[in-house]
Amino acid sequence: MTDPLTQIVTLLRPGAPYAKIVSASGAWRVRRDEEGIVFYNLTLRGQALLEADGRPPILLEEGDFALIPAARRFTISSPDPVLPAGHFTNPVPMAPGQVRIGDPDLPVTTQQLVGHCTFGARDAALLLTLLPDLVVIRGEARLAMLIRLVADEARAARPGRDVVLERLLEVLLIEAFRATDGIAAPPGLLRGLGDPHLSVALRALHADPARPWTVAELARAAGLSRSAFFARFEREIGRAPMAYLTGWRMSLAKDRLRRGDGSLAEIGAALGYGSASAFNTAFAREVGQPPGQYAMSTARPEPEAAPV
Repeated sequence: MTDPLTQIVTLLRPGAPYAKIVSASGAWRVRRDEEGIVFYNLTLRGQALLEADGRPPILLEEGDFALIPAARRFTISSPDPVLPAGHFTNPVPMAPGQVRIGDPDLPVTTQQLVGHCTFGARDAALLLTLLPDLVVIRGEARLAMLIRLVADEARAARPGRDVVLERLLEVLLIEAFRATDGIAAPPGLLRGLGDPHLSVALRALHADPARPWTVAELARAAGLSRSAFFARFEREIGRAPMAYLTGWRMSLAKDRLRRGDGSLAEIGAALGYGSASAFNTAFAREVGQPPGQYAMSTARPEPEAAPV
């Protein structure tokens, strides 16, 4: 059956423009507050303190992997010694892919592999709401291997670099998310997939988004009463079942419209709408503009012809 997590990560179309080794010593603290960028951090040596969006600090130790898909602000700092509150450190580039922070006269006590990836999907913000906004995984050798491959490929200039990076990042993100305990995750897709009842309904919905699903049908698939299913879905996923289905249909529609994959009637029919008019109305209501206008504004440019 269709795997919802794989579908979403594939639609995100991740790329990795930057990766570096950060060596730190003494007291230090760096802050990031960019939006639309996913940060990853693999602690290679020593310790670091991660604080994201006001959550309690998380101590990262050697072998720990942190992925921050949607946190708006976070800091990473030395746990001991501690830099005074409100003080931050400016990273100093030392060589390609190498950065130094803290007191350069002291020996290196912490080393991390740090990078960020971006998403090609125009509706990445919507897709990211279905995933955890912070993931910390400890001692996963597979993730450490993947992140090193990503960093190596990001710094190289090999043929096919972008394609290889996109595939590596897809695998990395899937590995990171599935290594997360779904029940402990915040409301969203991952938490739903960790629920033995909801996961059946979610996989059925993703496998056939064009089907005229009802809450009663999804509840039967989940083995729950209609009221119990509805309440459980809202609590674990963070939205009502039909709202989730509509949002997923719109994400699929946006992807096909960007790629010019079919007429409005064909795309609408593939997503469960009986006519181009019905699809047009539903899309405009959810997205804020008609599908034709969206397609024109997001169409990928045609590659230039090679000179003769």
